[in-house]
Amino acid sequence: MRVTPQRIPAGGPAREALRQRGQFWTPDWIAEAMAAYALSGGSDHLLDPAVGEGAFFRAAKSLAADMGRDVSLRGTEIDPDVLRRACRDGLAEHDLAGVEIRDFVLDPPDGLYQAVVANPPYIRHHRLPAHVKALAKRLAATLIGAPLDGRAGLHVYFLLRGLQVLGDDGRLAFIMPADTCEGVFARTLWSWITKHYRLDAVITFEPQASPFPSVDTNPLIFLIRKASPREQFPWARVCEVEADRLRTWILSGFTRDPGPAVCVHRRSLSEALATGLSRPPAASRSAAPILGEYADVLRGIATGANEFFFLTRDRATALRIPTDFLVPAVGRTRDIKGDEITKDTLVALDAAGRPTLLLSLDGRPVDAFSPTVRDYLRSGEARGLPARALISQRRPWYRMETRRVPPFLFAYLGRRNTRFIRNTAGVRPLTGFLCVYPRSQDAVFVEALWRVLRHSETVAGLSLVGKSYGSGAVKVEPRALEQLPLPEAVVCEAGLRPARLTLS
Repeated sequence: MRVTPQRIPAGGPAREALRQRGQFWTPDWIAEAMAAYALSGGSDHLLDPAVGEGAFFRAAKSLAADMGRDVSLRGTEIDPDVLRRACRDGLAEHDLAGVEIRDFVLDPPDGLYQAVVANPPYIRHHRLPAHVKALAKRLAATLIGAPLDGRAGLHVYFLLRGLQVLGDDGRLAFIMPADTCEGVFARTLWSWITKHYRLDAVITFEPQASPFPSVDTNPLIFLIRKASPREQFPWARVCEVEADRLRTWILSGFTRDPGPAVCVHRRSLSEALATGLSRPPAASRSAAPILGEYADVLRGIATGANEFFFLTRDRATALRIPTDFLVPAVGRTRDIKGDEITKDTLVALDAAGRPTLLLSLDGRPVDAFSPTVRDYLRSGEARGLPARALISQRRPWYRMETRRVPPFLFAYLGRRNTRFIRNTAGVRPLTGFLCVYPRSQDAVFVEALWRVLRHSETVAGLSLVGKSYGSGAVKVEPRALEQLPLPEAVVCEAGLRPARLTLS
């Protein structure tokens, strides 16, 4: 039975509730392909740690019928209401008899399983309660021998727990967001996984074939077996929604040609882990220059309360904040239309009522400020700002981070407008941007670096170092941006010399 695809709210409370629960349902063609892998080892059961509306149960029932086998359906779920909806989508009550209402990560079921398949809840780290994060990190430390970085989302711990309950030669199929292999924790996670398990295949998707076209994520399917690791594995890119071809390729043990709908590469573990499991195979870039040889990268200023510290010119005037405490700033990438911020850009933003001034106070006592600043700070205290997580780290709470004016900014999160920006207006950026500081202040060096940064080949390389999201969005963190490979031909054409020579 085919069910109607999940309707994703465009925004508002309904969308926020969906993010809070991380419930994005698996389409049938993906569930069938994943269940095919899990059951092709001959298991008489299938465990789904996040049953939801039962897509994998439906797929397993259909596959078992085609194979002339009986398959026991088992699972866990924390939301009884969702299970009730599963009964309306083609599952009978006896199909759900093996489902327990329990938290798979914090309270896993007993025993080992030969077939584990899941679309775990995609809940990012900042939405997890503190006690859940602490217990999850303890789980990682127990399994891996070291805790994962705190930015790992709940889906990562589902994967770890799923591997823990996998029996010998058992098969696990998980569909996960790309941050599973792009986050700061990824190297530790995948080094451990590929040392103790066999990575049978990784399946990625072109945007037009994404299983979740309305969700801001780049999904991957990981097919993992509890068996001796192998150095080679197939890495696939699904280009068309072709359910039969993907499933047939998987059932053939990855040997049958899937045709143009699925492009397959044979990859080595060492290359794939170095390049990134979400990224296509890359030729050796060991000799290519990287941005970190020519510039340092820092994140923009984190205020902790933009609505209080980031002001429009009219509001700053009305509050009578002395100009000594105001610095020109930009906060939103979409406020900057082109690849340069000029004085005219700020004038236009002021005219549009956009904030352009950062309240940048030092650490003097409140009583040492002018009366208007004192009054404004007291209004912030009345609103509870000093208790906010980031602001509470500062002493005193109103003391603002500082940055030198960066000659270049990087708009690090965007769909089709990720780019470097020339900062001729002398602004300080907030956290919507990264600060790029050339390692030499020599005007010729700075101009040559700008020619390289704005080149289309340089921008194209961002996918090699960034985190990928839905619809082509890329997010690049400061240390990752420093690893951005620069096209050698472009560097030579611009006459960009290594920074160590220009600094002598």
